[in-house]
Amino acid sequence: MSEDVGISEYLARGGKLTAPDNAPPRYRAELMRQMASFVDSELAGAAGFADRINLGPSVAARIAAARIVMEKLDHAERILKLMGEFGANVDRYESVHPWAARIDRNEDLGVKRIGRDMRLNVFHYPIEGWIDAVVMNVLMGAATIVQLEELSQSSYQPFGDALSEILPRERRHAELGEEGMARIAEAGEASRAAVADSVDYWRPRVAATFGGAASERFELLKKFGLRHRTNDDLRDEWTARADARLGEILGR
Repeated sequence: MSEDVGISEYLARGGKLTAPDNAPPRYRAELMRQMASFVDSELAGAAGFADRINLGPSVAARIAAARIVMEKLDHAERILKLMGEFGANVDRYESVHPWAARIDRNEDLGVKRIGRDMRLNVFHYPIEGWIDAVVMNVLMGAATIVQLEELSQSSYQPFGDALSEILPRERRHAELGEEGMARIAEAGEASRAAVADSVDYWRPRVAATFGGAASERFELLKKFGLRHRTNDDLRDEWTARADARLGEILGR
């Protein structure tokens, strides 16, 4: 089958590709972009959260934070192996970017990409303190679940299968964050106010991880079976989920 017509028609009918040799060049480039964004975000997220582990108010909280960091690194390694099958230099890849680097807290990147890595912009912002770490984990955890539910339907079956295995862990990460936020909210009005301030900071930055409105790239990804739902659809679902959890925990 030709790359321009046969592959697209096959994928549009729900077909799956299972190995690098099956992937035509443009498909391969877009798939690698998706995998790189996931890996870079997991590495950058783990690096930023690792610095906050010892701020946890209890041993149990620190264990939970350490578990999240460890599992995010494991997730990155799993997808890096897939990238290696496409020829990516995995050994160099792991150390080429300063994963813990952050911009000024007051900058607002919106959906504009910066730097040489492919992390989602939310992982360029610094985390300030334990409450801030928990709030970021809750909001970004909900976004990650929505995004991985979408990407786990990938037409590149090894990528989709790997994300399907990662999803339960990411759901547990979000639950751990929600449990931590509930404990903070129960500590008193000052703590609840700190949570609310942090929510106001992180919410628009997490929303930006879904990107702008549907574009020509989305149409190409949809044609290749690498995406199915628009950015706006995914953002709306995240908004509903986040509103529901925040309402339960904070009454807002």
